[in-house]
Amino acid sequence: MTLVGSIGNVLLLTFKFIAGIVGHSSAMIADAIHSLSDFLTDLIVFIFVRISAKPQDDSHDYGHGKFETIASFIIALALMAAATGIIIAGGSKLVAWFNGAQLATPGMLALWAALLSIAVKEVLYQYTARRGKNLDSPVMVANAWHHRSDALSSIGTAIGIGGAIFLGNRWTVLDPVASIVVGLMLVKVAFNLLKTSVGELTEGSLPAETEDEILGIILSFPDVEQPHNLRTRRIGNRIAIEAHVRMDGNLPLSTVHDRASAIERRLKERFGSKTHITLHMEPLKSTK
Repeated sequence: MTLVGSIGNVLLLTFKFIAGIVGHSSAMIADAIHSLSDFLTDLIVFIFVRISAKPQDDSHDYGHGKFETIASFIIALALMAAATGIIIAGGSKLVAWFNGAQLATPGMLALWAALLSIAVKEVLYQYTARRGKNLDSPVMVANAWHHRSDALSSIGTAIGIGGAIFLGNRWTVLDPVASIVVGLMLVKVAFNLLKTSVGELTEGSLPAETEDEILGIILSFPDVEQPHNLRTRRIGNRIAIEAHVRMDGNLPLSTVHDRASAIERRLKERFGSKTHITLHMEPLKSTK
C-alpha cells in the first residue's frame, strides 16, 4: 500500500536534489529533504503496519494496534525535524542576504521540479488518504497528510523560485523566504500529528460526540438503563469500549446475557468487528 508512494518519493527526491543543486535553489533542496523524509516514513509505515496487523497473543491481549500509533508518532517527529532543518537553512541564507550577500538566481529546472512535485504529491495524497480511510488506518492517513504537506510545500517553493527567476536579482531572496514558509507549514502539520499520536499513546478518550453516540446505542435497547463509567480509547485502527449498564435485577441471567451480546453486536456493526468491548451488567437499584 505504501509501495506506490515509496516509488514516487524516490524518483521525486532524486530529481529534486539534482534540480536544487543544478538550479542553485535552497527552496528546492529543502523540498528534496522533505521528500526524503517522506520516503523514510513510507518505510516506517510499511514495517509498523505489518506488525500492527498481527493478532492478539499472550503478550498483547489487545492486539498490536498501538504500533500504528508509534509509527504515526515517528512520522510526526521526522516531519518536525525536517521542518526545523528547512527553517534553519532558509534563515541562514536570509541573514546572509540582509548582510549584503548576492544570492544565486534559481534555474528553470528547479521551477519545473516544483511544478512536477505538486502534481505527483497530490495524486499520492489522494491515493493514500482513500486507502487509509477505507482501512480505518490512522498511520496511513498520517502518511497521506505527509504527501499533502509536500504538495503544499512545493506550491510555496514554486512561488518562491518563480518570483526569484522572473522578478530579477533583487528578488532572489524569495527563494530562501519560500523555504522558511514551507518549513513553518510543516511544523504545523507535524504538531497536529504529534498531538493526535501522543493522545493515543497516553490513553486519551475518544471525542465526546463519539462517546455520546456509544451511549445512545446502548440506550436504544429495551430494559437497559443508566449506562455509566464509560471508558474509551483508540488502539491503532480500532477502538476499545468499557461501560457499566444497569438492568432489572429480577430478569433471568440468560436475558441479561443476550442483551449484552446484542449491544456488543450493534457496537461492532458501528465501529468495526475488531472493536474491544467490555460490558459490566449491574442490577437496577430499587427506588422503593
